[in-house]
Amino acid sequence: MFVNFYQITIYHKKIAIRTILNQIFKDRIVIQNKLKDALMVDNKKTNNKNKLFLWALTSSLAGFLFGFDTVVISGAEKTIQSLWGLSSTLHGLALSAALWGTVLGALFGGWPTDRFGRVKTLIAIGVLYLVSALWSALATDPYSFMIARFIGGLGVGVSTIVAPLYISEISPADKRGRLTGLFQFNIVFGILVAFISNALLGGIGENAWRWMLGVEAIPAVIYCAFCFFLPESPRWLIGKCKNIASGKRVLAQVNPHMTDSEIEDLTQSIVNAANTVGVKTPFWSQRLKYPIILAFLIAFFNQLSGINAILYFAPRIFEMTGLGQEAALLQSAGIGITNLIATFVGLWLIDRIGRRTLLYIGSVGYILALGRCAWAFANEVYAIVPFCIFFFIAAHAVGQGAVIWVFIAEIFPTEHRTTGQSLGCSTHWVFAAMMTLFFPTVVTVFSPQYVFGFFCLMMIGQLIWVFFMVPETKGVPLEALQKKLGIASHNDIEIKQSSSIVGQ
Repeated sequence: MFVNFYQITIYHKKIAIRTILNQIFKDRIVIQNKLKDALMVDNKKTNNKNKLFLWALTSSLAGFLFGFDTVVISGAEKTIQSLWGLSSTLHGLALSAALWGTVLGALFGGWPTDRFGRVKTLIAIGVLYLVSALWSALATDPYSFMIARFIGGLGVGVSTIVAPLYISEISPADKRGRLTGLFQFNIVFGILVAFISNALLGGIGENAWRWMLGVEAIPAVIYCAFCFFLPESPRWLIGKCKNIASGKRVLAQVNPHMTDSEIEDLTQSIVNAANTVGVKTPFWSQRLKYPIILAFLIAFFNQLSGINAILYFAPRIFEMTGLGQEAALLQSAGIGITNLIATFVGLWLIDRIGRRTLLYIGSVGYILALGRCAWAFANEVYAIVPFCIFFFIAAHAVGQGAVIWVFIAEIFPTEHRTTGQSLGCSTHWVFAAMMTLFFPTVVTVFSPQYVFGFFCLMMIGQLIWVFFMVPETKGVPLEALQKKLGIASHNDIEIKQSSSIVGQ
């Protein structure tokens, strides 16, 4: 009896153990399947994140061509002047031709961006750069040279509108600042490469200037080829073309962590925002007075710092201190390196300490560098001029350089963001063109200490402006920022607040 009871007990224990083991096995299979699904989702997210970065990087290469095209002329401008016997006025016109094209591109670049789409406009920019590079290199007189540079300027102007706009429209909100910052980084990188290229090509003979200008054709072709693989902006597809299915596919790719219902909500918010076009207030209105003034003044002070004049004429400025031409070109390459490093710092700080704080830091740096430069020229202490110029470039990159494009895009409401960005960009380039046009004459008529003293005085004005007028926009949702600026409209659509929503 006892033996039977014992056997029955052992039997039940075996059944219990077998049941437990079976359950563990089933649970293991379930866990494995869940892990497999999770890994697949993670892989999908990783792939989409890589695609997003690649798309943002490709479109931001317009900034590389922008920086390269803007500064490459610095290595050729003196040769061009002597080759064609240009007066100071005609010399200024030849150098500023690209900037006048930039002004026109910035003024009207919003039209092809909205009419033909972001991607087609990005490709067209590359074609403009390519034509400009080859034509500039082969120019046989100053007038055809001006036309060629003007065409390149059109590309620069349009790129300042469409490239940041495209990146912001494909980027989730939590990554928008860093990804849009790639445009500014590539501008600076293009400037550095242009300075290095000029230094390397400067000693190859009397036609060195043609190679300096023509080499831009290589990155222009690469950029154009890459742009053919870009998806169109989901906001343009949904809001302008009413192609909701294609827009949703792009939204799903750039927001892999969002569910189908969240993608649907985001799509509907874009549709709703597009449907408010008929009731929006005019751009030139009392409502938008404050952001219009802010956009104008940040662009105004950006150029009245003398940044473009110093970048364009860096070799000439260094030669004023007694450096030889080749040494001056190498010092100019040092400007590019300083600019690149300081830009890294500015982009790292912009979402940490804020736009307003960076403008304070930049303004103080401007004043110290420009003031010391004026003193150095006045007292013929030329040895410190290169250091002062490098310090000036660092102050610009950390301050205005890092802030301007982000700030202009933030301060306008959604329905006027393209127009507001066009206003800020065109103001920036009008003053850049004027500075480049008149700088050769100004440094001939006035001693350098007065020129740098004027720039220093303008930066004191910027510091006062930042203190009294500039709001801090760091970490403020766009809808809340519109209320903060006093420009919120009754027609504004409430969009779901989420760090994953694109372009907020």
